[in-house]
Amino acid sequence: MASSSSSGLTFKLHPLVILSVSDHYTRVKSQSQPPSSHSSNGADSPFALPRVFGCVIGVQSGRTVEIFNSFELLYDPATHSLDRAFLEKKQELYKKVFPNFYVLGWYSSGSDAQESDMLIHKALMDINESPVYVLLNPSINHAQKDLPLTIYESELHVIDGIPQLIFVQASYQIETVEAERISVDHVAHLKPSDGGSAATQLAAHLTGIHSSIKMLNSRIRVLHHHLLAMQKGDIPCDNSLLRQVSSLLRSLPAIESEKFRDDFLMEYNDTLLVSYLAMFTNCSSTMNELVDKFNTAYDRHSRRGGRTAFI
Repeated sequence: MASSSSSGLTFKLHPLVILSVSDHYTRVKSQSQPPSSHSSNGADSPFALPRVFGCVIGVQSGRTVEIFNSFELLYDPATHSLDRAFLEKKQELYKKVFPNFYVLGWYSSGSDAQESDMLIHKALMDINESPVYVLLNPSINHAQKDLPLTIYESELHVIDGIPQLIFVQASYQIETVEAERISVDHVAHLKPSDGGSAATQLAAHLTGIHSSIKMLNSRIRVLHHHLLAMQKGDIPCDNSLLRQVSSLLRSLPAIESEKFRDDFLMEYNDTLLVSYLAMFTNCSSTMNELVDKFNTAYDRHSRRGGRTAFI
């Protein structure tokens, strides 16, 4: 892998990409890591370093590449390829909302680029002739001041008389719009009302949720063992308890199918759409009343000053 790129491209990275990639890695790590995987000194075990994959999208204008957003993708370790069907579907959906956005490349997590990464990189060249590779390093280095994020390009180099594609590191700069600056500043200065740190408040909230789920699980397990013992005849049958359990089970969703979820989401989205349209209509009516009042007041003033109506 060469030290630096010679393409002359300027890369601009938006904070939303960094937040999305780090959030993807954090969620996958928390879901795949068992509670006993943490060592006593707080170091991460090798199992606690999963890899995540996805695509980055944005705009390329001349020699400037601006990366705005990203989305997750599934990775097949057997074929070293990404979920192509989902990628094309996601790309089509983005085109409807952001027609100027294109798939600029892909992202992953790890300390360094691996040999199998080039197979993924080559597979995306039919979508983008020169895709970029954004690599997030999840290892914590307190002495490092730069962001743990690296952008790679691919260049054709002749190695031992054989032309090969290799990853070369490219420099980048952080680019933000007004909305992103406001959001990042709000998150950076967010503090709980009781004066404690945000991390302490979040830890207390998550601890409470974990305790509630643990208590619910233990009670369901006790009830399940009690019903099994009742079914085997070890304890006498309690009809009152059976009626309560039956009532509880009937309150659960009776239908669990793909068609039911699709129909439910369609009805739910239609209801939300009607609510939004009613809100827009109310806002338009209020705005029209304001304009009429303004015209009336301005018209009276113009008759005295010889001016015409402004609106």
